[in-house]
Amino acid sequence: MPDSSRHSNHKSPKSARRWAQEWSLITGASAGIGLAFAEQLASAGSNLVLTARRTDRLQQLAASLSARNSVQVEVFGADLTRPEAPDQIYEFTKSKNIEIELLINNAGFGAFGNNHEVPPQRLSDMIQVNCSAVVQLTRLFVPPMVERKHGDVLIVASTAAFQPVPFIAAYAATKAFDLIFAEGIAEELRPLGVRVCALCPGSTNTEFQQVAGQPDRLFRVAETAAKVARVGLEGLARGKTVVISGGMNRLMIESERFATRRLIAKMAGKMMMPGNS
Repeated sequence: MPDSSRHSNHKSPKSARRWAQEWSLITGASAGIGLAFAEQLASAGSNLVLTARRTDRLQQLAASLSARNSVQVEVFGADLTRPEAPDQIYEFTKSKNIEIELLINNAGFGAFGNNHEVPPQRLSDMIQVNCSAVVQLTRLFVPPMVERKHGDVLIVASTAAFQPVPFIAAYAATKAFDLIFAEGIAEELRPLGVRVCALCPGSTNTEFQQVAGQPDRLFRVAETAAKVARVGLEGLARGKTVVISGGMNRLMIESERFATRRLIAKMAGKMMMPGNS
């Protein structure tokens, strides 16, 4: 289990104080960006519901965050590759009489390589976690927010959402889904008092690289999870619908407007091709 006290910066942005004394739910909270969200929100005084597959990590994290920040932290082990998991998470919060003010759909994973060589079950699981679970959890937790006329949803997409990316083709497609879904429901929910934001990080120092099997060269210039989480919380608090973490990432996305999708795919393919130095 990563020692959260050793992270370079787990202080919360001032904007995170809007969730002080409220309950925030974070999926994929045991590591990476999810862990950084948990640290920053707890530091800002938010109570937390943490979910991930690795319950032992969550329990250690919960004890640490609760002791350091005097907040309540609940843990629920859930495997989002299982279609019933979102309902189980929602029922857990109901059983505890917890009102979720901030839902962070953070859990997700990728697979690097030729799509036709990726195990079919891994592709199905990726779509389940990255897309279906996001929709299901949002569908479950938003109605009470609408009823209260306030609440927030943060969906972690990716800079890969903006273009086709060979060798992580399915992952990029799932993140494009997340981005378009977030933008669509943001307009639906804005008049109802609920804000939605898609956070789009680029390369980030997390366990994602190892899980996806991506080579080190693609992470030579990577942001910290703490920085990415901070950008996401600040963007959501400011009412942004989409926020891209990192100046170079924003420049890259802007520059893609001047190229054809075919050219972008070709350039991305050269950069991502297995075996390139």
